[in-house]
Amino acid sequence: MNFTQMHERLRVELLRRIERGTLSVSLLARQTGFGKSHLSNFLHSRRQLSLEGLDRMLATQHMACEDLLELGSHPGAGGGTDEELLTVPVVSHNSALFEPYIRPSAVLMMLHLPTGALRSLKPRTVASRRSWQRLVAIRIAHSDALPMDPMLFPDALAVIDRHYNALTPYRAGRPNVYAIRDGSHLTLRYADFAEARLVLRPLNMGFPVDLIEIGPDASPGEYIAGRVCLTINEL
Repeated sequence: MNFTQMHERLRVELLRRIERGTLSVSLLARQTGFGKSHLSNFLHSRRQLSLEGLDRMLATQHMACEDLLELGSHPGAGGGTDEELLTVPVVSHNSALFEPYIRPSAVLMMLHLPTGALRSLKPRTVASRRSWQRLVAIRIAHSDALPMDPMLFPDALAVIDRHYNALTPYRAGRPNVYAIRDGSHLTLRYADFAEARLVLRPLNMGFPVDLIEIGPDASPGEYIAGRVCLTINEL
């Protein structure tokens, strides 16, 4: 694979991420330090990046040259099929809660998923989270799995849509499981809002209901890291 082919595969992958809503030109500009016009010219094949610029772009997207090779060799590459892979960073609970843009050093591993599993996700985002990197995954702690048994399993992976912070059921009649900031910790629960409190409800009724006081200048969505949109029990 030559330098021009590397650029083209990276350009196509970035456009796919923008189309899926997991990336925007504004976010990419903040991550890389490139101007929006510079990025627009690259995305529309009007210019190429320098070798240093290519390295910087790959680092911000948690990619390596080997990933570009895989994009080109994947059966779905260039065909727009659901068999293409979506890359989601697996991070610590703290990073999922507090990092708008996941640093390469914060990535524990990369999770490769078929894009069809997450392509049609609908966002409901509070204003302060619209520019956050959308999808992250965390390892489910034992303390979170037991209250949500049998839905969640210890050490399973939970993919979090950080662009869904509303207390509105994603599907009618089915409560959402949320990743919620409780103090400085992340916890996974059902959630409601009542009397200026965020009510955290377990699935296993042998565990207590927890309450989080919401300040007068805050909204419940600011305490919600996102909605758990997918769980993977085994890798």
